[in-house]
Amino acid sequence: MKANEAYNDVIETEEELRALIGFPSEIVNRKAIAHLDEHCTDFLNRSPLVVISTADSSGLCDVSPRGDQPGFVLIQNERRLVMPERPGNKRSDSLRNILSNPQIGLLFMIPGLGETLRINGRASIIKDDELMEQMAHNGRKPLLGIAVEVEECFIHCAKAFIRSGLWNPESWAEKESLPSPSQIIADHAKLPGSDAEAIARRLAEGYSQRLY
Repeated sequence: MKANEAYNDVIETEEELRALIGFPSEIVNRKAIAHLDEHCTDFLNRSPLVVISTADSSGLCDVSPRGDQPGFVLIQNERRLVMPERPGNKRSDSLRNILSNPQIGLLFMIPGLGETLRINGRASIIKDDELMEQMAHNGRKPLLGIAVEVEECFIHCAKAFIRSGLWNPESWAEKESLPSPSQIIADHAKLPGSDAEAIARRLAEGYSQRLY
């Protein structure tokens, strides 16, 4: 069954969508720019976290976070930026997608700020040694970087963060009540000798010794 066959009333055209939600204001239409100006540069220099969206050539999508110290993004000029690819789990979903489809979407965040910076463009995977050296941390340079040719930049409003209370500590649940990532991985992977305790130890080791 196709997804739209599971529901009784499905929006299928932009005309239907616009009739329901209306059209953006002039300021929303005009706020997007095609380069990194001083405001975008300042935002990037303060941001420790970006969520990147990619899709493969068939359209299968993926979204993945990248985080580091504020200013971890290397701004080459007003149209180009590079993000270091730090050690991960080696699934390389984003990287494999970029190889087949270079279009990329970026959502940069600054803790405590509701507004986010969205950047869309075309990505490539690079291993330029000089650039990797500029993004080294404690003597460890990344093997690869994601270079982005900027096509669109704009500030996204804070409504989602206000509604979610994400930056409001009073809305956070007690840590003891949160889901257990190690238990989830153990139940999903179902590998002999990989119970929740063993996976928790592996996660802790990776977090303490293999961030860079």
